[in-house]
Amino acid sequence: MEMVELDTSGLKCPLPVLKARRALAKTAPGGLLRVLATDPGALGDFKVMCQQAGLVLENWSEADGTWTIDLRKPAG
Repeated sequence: MEMVELDTSGLKCPLPVLKARRALAKTAPGGLLRVLATDPGALGDFKVMCQQAGLVLENWSEADGTWTIDLRKPAG
C-alpha cells in the first residue's frame, strides 16, 4: 500500500486539514497519508475530517509538540 508523508509543521487550522485533503485526493484508494502537525488542535481537526470524509484514523501520537497522524483512504 502507498504511504505519503505530509509535513504541515508551523501551519495553523485550517491549513493542515486543507493540505491533507489535497494530498488524499492524489492518494490511491487504500493508501496511507501520514501528517506531521504542530497545531495543538490538529488531532481534533483530523478526527472531525475523518468522520465527515469517511476516512480511517489509524494511528496518532505526539512527541515534543509534533503530532503524527495516520489517515487511511478507503479502498473502495
